[in-house]
Amino acid sequence: MTATQDAPSEQLEIGRDRRRKEDQRLITGRTRWTDNITLPGMLHLAMVRSPFAHAKITSIDTEEAKKAPNVVTVVTGKDLGEEQGSLPNAWPITPDQVAPAHPPVAIDRATFAGEIVAVVVARSAAEARDAAELVDVDYEELPAALDLKEAANDTTLAHPDLGTNKSAKWVFDSGDAGTGGNVDEAIQKARDGDGIVIEREFRQQRLIPAFMEPRSTVVDPTGEQITMWSATQIPHILRFLLAAVLGVSESKVRVIAPDVGGGFGGKLQTTPEEFITMVMARRLGKPIKFTETRSESMMAAHHGRDQWQKLTLSAEKDGTVTGFKVELTADLGSHVSLIGGGVPVLGAFMFNAIYKFPAYHFSVQTVLTNKAWTDAYRGAGRPEATFGIERMMTELAAELGVDPLEIREKNWIKHEEFPFTTVAGLEYDSGNYEAATAKAKENFGYDELRAEQQQRRESNDPVQLGIGVSTFTEMCGLAPSRVLGSLDYGAGGWEHATVRMLATGKVEVITGASAHGQGHETAFSQIVADRLGVPFEDVEVLHGDTMVAPKGLDTYGSRSLVVGGEALVRAADKVIEKAKPIAAHLLEASPDDIEFKAGRFGVRGTDQGLAMAEVALATFAAHNLPDGVEPSLDSDATYDPVNFNYPHGTHLCAMEVDTETGAVKMRKYTCVDDIGNVINPLIVAGQVHGGLVQGIAQALWEEAVYDDNGTLVSASFVDYLVPTAADTISFDIDHTTTPALTNTLGTKGVGEAGTIASTPAVVNAVVDAIRKFGVNDVRMPCTPERVWKAIHHSGGGEPTTEAAKPHFDPASGDEGTADRTDGASE
Repeated sequence: MTATQDAPSEQLEIGRDRRRKEDQRLITGRTRWTDNITLPGMLHLAMVRSPFAHAKITSIDTEEAKKAPNVVTVVTGKDLGEEQGSLPNAWPITPDQVAPAHPPVAIDRATFAGEIVAVVVARSAAEARDAAELVDVDYEELPAALDLKEAANDTTLAHPDLGTNKSAKWVFDSGDAGTGGNVDEAIQKARDGDGIVIEREFRQQRLIPAFMEPRSTVVDPTGEQITMWSATQIPHILRFLLAAVLGVSESKVRVIAPDVGGGFGGKLQTTPEEFITMVMARRLGKPIKFTETRSESMMAAHHGRDQWQKLTLSAEKDGTVTGFKVELTADLGSHVSLIGGGVPVLGAFMFNAIYKFPAYHFSVQTVLTNKAWTDAYRGAGRPEATFGIERMMTELAAELGVDPLEIREKNWIKHEEFPFTTVAGLEYDSGNYEAATAKAKENFGYDELRAEQQQRRESNDPVQLGIGVSTFTEMCGLAPSRVLGSLDYGAGGWEHATVRMLATGKVEVITGASAHGQGHETAFSQIVADRLGVPFEDVEVLHGDTMVAPKGLDTYGSRSLVVGGEALVRAADKVIEKAKPIAAHLLEASPDDIEFKAGRFGVRGTDQGLAMAEVALATFAAHNLPDGVEPSLDSDATYDPVNFNYPHGTHLCAMEVDTETGAVKMRKYTCVDDIGNVINPLIVAGQVHGGLVQGIAQALWEEAVYDDNGTLVSASFVDYLVPTAADTISFDIDHTTTPALTNTLGTKGVGEAGTIASTPAVVNAVVDAIRKFGVNDVRMPCTPERVWKAIHHSGGGEPTTEAAKPHFDPASGDEGTADRTDGASE
């Protein structure tokens, strides 16, 4: 038998710009979002939510609501009782972690403004919402724990029955771990000798994920199987937890995540709304839908960040860092959410960043308050860590009067030192910080901008120029299961993939990494097309349905490509190995003489060969197969990563600051990221752009603000400033390539890189612009008001009030601006 098909194109798909397969349906709306789903006889839910941050529920009168048109029922937490269960916490970071029970509908007490206290079921969503207004709830308002620092001192208790707001304390010390020395000794040595000690306290403000598509859930309990459609990042984890909490077999629960409009960690949850919809659908035996409003989403979907960081860095006079001490206080909100308690712990391994610290200590105290609970938000712990260390390295450079890039170069890991075990205990496999930084400097025009900055300073230009530096690395590809196990995380970090070679020559790819806008269908098609030598267009990627893709651990932590993609590679390689003996049989050759290249099985030393599609068709027909060979080329693989991967990069930002008004304006932003080998440059560019805007927004615009009563006053897009393309500039992005050594593709994560690196780059630039006035920090977001106050407090303008001071600066012993309401009172 000889070849009958032309060999596929030699042009490789990996590394090629490809427009996303999924964009046609997403951009034109020819898809099905969860809220578009309508089932026969479907009912609708509306939630009655507490207006108080902390209140005893003395009574709930549902009679008027029940009389409203087309209302089916109204239930309270007491009505649901144990049937509703308690939302799970998958990451108890210490054995003695304090965590209150978390019923989806509050029973006796509301613990944050927005918590669900009653549920209305009606025949339409509008009728359910109207009836919800008729539910009469009597509250007895209780003192609320709102300020993080005061809550950490148990001044007011968020849950009086617990007797404390302190949930858990988690500590890493390099001296105890054997990865470095004693940090207190290093700091004391610097104080006693000729060293330098830099102390700062930074605020990571509370942020709202603000995903494009609000959360939505449909549950159909009819038939043999309960089916849930949900705008979720985690259909597999959700199925497992629903089955476990409800006490039913996993096979009886099917979760479908149709096209999902963004997540950023905000849909990495099992939400009260999902559990309530499931419980009510089962109770009533009818399909039910719930879709939140935008304000509900901002008020009651989880928030991110919200930390105080107390940082102490010691160094020698030449700028060599000798120790770094990190003391965090992290706001969990009213409950310990699915993985919220562990988010700060992820940061513990990243505060050392790209540097060679000989001594390191990290501790975090997690605290309960009467606010919406916090959990993963794009980067999850790593942006907070990168902000802390990159601000501190810039402050060290300012103390020494040297360029901030010079101080980084002095302390970073050199490219010839990889693999390198850090003081936090991670092994970085590859990296080249020198190359990324050199390219970024050139692209940015660093020296020219520094010269312009000097000229503006000398001329007392009212618009000063600041240049911010951020060099970063992160741990991506969550995660080796053994590492997660060592941290008491409740699941593993593997991913599953199936590759089916069909009789038509098409390829079905099934991945457990469920997408919510990242471009999986395109990138995964490129990988498989190259691996099997089939046309890109012939690969179809299926995901997001636990019936279609029964195994998986979903998408978060920049894991889809480096973990899910590696599983795909391994499954595709198995297809090739299964096909080889069949091809040899058809070609009447020895299997040892078969070689596979560019989609063809050839007989070594001859021109005989068969295309993969021909072998697939012959396998399907099964008329002429070797004895004992199964008539299938389907293969699957489950991959558990051996290590994280460590993308890195250098981000440079130029900001103009009007010293008379405090207004800031971005002049230029350049980044050079090293994410290893790139599968699709176009998708990477999109990921970087989106990440940059998200990180810049934290630096300049976004903040969840509660008032003194615990009401979220930034619960709409009028008050919560999510930027648009019109608010940003054209970014200058580029990359260097140092392949990862821990996966076949040599790839590293990219989804969170822009967010992690950009926030400190922007704030460093703002501070750099006004440092001449004695300013060493501006609290985020760097609003014109805060920048103006920072200048005037420092003596750069007219003296202002005590309340206008920038935040705490231990060096001056000045506590600065009050933060009781996280910015609301300023």
